[in-house]
Parts: sequence; structure tokens; C-alpha cells
Amino acid sequence: MISTLTLRKPSEAPAIARLILDGYPQHRVFALHGDLGAGKTTLIKAFCQALGVEDGTSSPSFAIVNEYRAANGEPVYHFDLYRLKDAGELDAIGFTEYVDSGHYCFIEWPELAGELLPVDAMHVKLEETANGARTITLTEAA
Repeated sequence: MISTLTLRKPSEAPAIARLILDGYPQHRVFALHGDLGAGKTTLIKAFCQALGVEDGTSSPSFAIVNEYRAANGEPVYHFDLYRLKDAGELDAIGFTEYVDSGHYCFIEWPELAGELLPVDAMHVKLEETANGARTITLTEAA
């Protein structure tokens, strides 16, 4: 199933994130695809806000993964795989344990993870349009 949404300005990100989470309640792993500056981190911050994360959220560019706590006390994981060179580095951080945990995982630059992503991962593609808005295409892998 493919769905498409339009994000016209960053202030709409929390509403879009809530819409996605409510529309796909069975999904826990969200793989965010898009060019640099497409809005992946902005949307992940909005997902965290919708889940009640009160900690400051930022892209884990150097840490690879940040862990937050949702309002219900459950962990929320935010990955940024941009700097990794090969999938072997994912083994070193226990990537599959995270994505198989049943907790929310939001992954920037998921291409390197490839087959390590669960078959039911939700793929979220962000593309900038000519007027500066973002088209968000959601694809359920399973």
C-alpha cells in the first residue's frame, strides 16, 4: 500500500507525524529516505513529539543512535546511518536487536541497512517540490 502526503511547511510536521503514526499503528520501524535537507530529521523530531518524548532530540550523526523515552516510558530509537561505510558496522552496534525490539525505530539513511530492516518496515520517502514543500510517500514493505 502506498500513501502520499504533502508537508507544506515545517510547522505542519507534528500533525503529519501524528497522522502517520495513527494511520499505521502496527508499524514500529520507519526508514526515512531522502536527499540531504529533505526533512528527515525534522519529521523524526515530530514523530518523537507525537510519542511524548520530552528530551531534546537531535540527529545522532556521530553517535549513530540516540535513545529517547516516550511518554509511556518505552524507548524510542533514532538512527543516522549516513557516516557508516558498510553493513558490518551495524552489527557492531547491535542494529538488528534494536529493530527487532518492538519499539519505535526511526532510521535516517537506511539504504545501508538493506536486508537488516524488518520485512514490515515502513519506508518514508521525502522529496522537495519546486515550491519548497515536501512530498512524503509511505510504502509498506509487507
